[in-house]
Amino acid sequence: MTGDPIVTESKEQPPERAEGDINLSPRRRQWSEQHLDDATRAILDEDARLFLHQSLSTPCLNALQGSEGIYLEDTQGRKIMDFHGNSVHQVGHGHPRVIEAIKAQLDVLPFCPRRYTNQVAIDLARRLVELAPADLDKLLFAPGGTSAIGMALKLARYATGRHKTISMWDSFHGASLDAISIGGEALFRKDVGPLLPGTEHIPPPTRGRCLFNCEDDQHSGCIEYLDYVLGMQGDVAALIAEPMRWTTVEPPPPGYWKKVRELCDRHEVLLIFDEIPSAIGRTGKMFVCEHFDVVPDMLVIGKGLGGGVFPMAALIVRGELDIAGDRALGHYTHEKSSLGCAAALATLDCLAEEGLIEASAELGEYALARLESMRERYPIIHEVRGLGLHLGIELRRDGEPANDEADTVLYHSLSQGLSYKVGGGCVLTLCPPMTITREELDRALDIVEAGIASLD
Repeated sequence: MTGDPIVTESKEQPPERAEGDINLSPRRRQWSEQHLDDATRAILDEDARLFLHQSLSTPCLNALQGSEGIYLEDTQGRKIMDFHGNSVHQVGHGHPRVIEAIKAQLDVLPFCPRRYTNQVAIDLARRLVELAPADLDKLLFAPGGTSAIGMALKLARYATGRHKTISMWDSFHGASLDAISIGGEALFRKDVGPLLPGTEHIPPPTRGRCLFNCEDDQHSGCIEYLDYVLGMQGDVAALIAEPMRWTTVEPPPPGYWKKVRELCDRHEVLLIFDEIPSAIGRTGKMFVCEHFDVVPDMLVIGKGLGGGVFPMAALIVRGELDIAGDRALGHYTHEKSSLGCAAALATLDCLAEEGLIEASAELGEYALARLESMRERYPIIHEVRGLGLHLGIELRRDGEPANDEADTVLYHSLSQGLSYKVGGGCVLTLCPPMTITREELDRALDIVEAGIASLD
């Protein structure tokens, strides 16, 4: 319509730029032929026969028979350092305290039907609002992050009387229809048909590759564009974003979120931060937004909350948004899961009592220094970045994303017992458990460096 702001969608990405490794790539097939035995292939064939096929999962890469700490064990008995973990493994795989808490809860209250509450759910809720940034003091639990995103979207509509959202190109907020509507990855949106109306998208704030060629710390071009969009739309309920782009490990420019917070307040738009993969201490603080001294109106967390065992998520909001008592925001069967809450409480105990958040900050600083040293020696490394124990190595050749090279390094690492994923086609993303030792971290970085060295 004439006069409307031009808010364009991200260009479709070719398959090689999808988040994660591609499960039908020639390099994967070659790796499988070299490293899998007949028994494992039989398991994978049966898996492929029974499960619907979809990108990024089925057909599967390998079959597992165990996990402990930072390691996965495949059916051939090989140990694999897990620097992927779907971002659920902050306290490692099968942490004894988490397992013990779940087993104890099974003997007392294995399931809590909706309409009832239980003490462990109340204890977890109290703990989370005590840990959350100021004014975020009410919450709901959900069985997964995508469900919690859906609750946030509904609450934003109820609270504002509006339905439009602003989110970022190439973002990921879950794979349900409402979540892909606000998400920006072409892989999840392509050919699916009509999505939610009013889900507008803007360019993300990225260091060095800003669409608006911003050169100042405040990224004035991006901020002015957002101000324009919010003003012209006039009926936006919420802006939803990752405080740090997770799949490509991109912290925002300095001062960006403070300016966005000011714009949201001025336009009476709710600010929703999606910290589903990034919260629970991995970046060196409990919540990522604490790095930027900005408090959203809603904070969505998940993944690692369940201790790498139980699917668990939460929507934490300002108390003034408790306005939907006569409507259903989630209404999920496992809303106040006694098992999930026991796992989450044990996870929070591990973080606090084992000093894992402090360790994440310290080891992350050490790892980033090592990666910077690698960047100086290998021209293909364009940039290294990260917060705490979430690290990214962006590979470029002749100024262009080195997608094929990144894929080569990935499968070299898998051959040496290190698993991680590639974001944006050319960013090696390293996301280890916070329980990792410096020696284990060094061993993993040695493997990555050997893979990069093999390119030349």
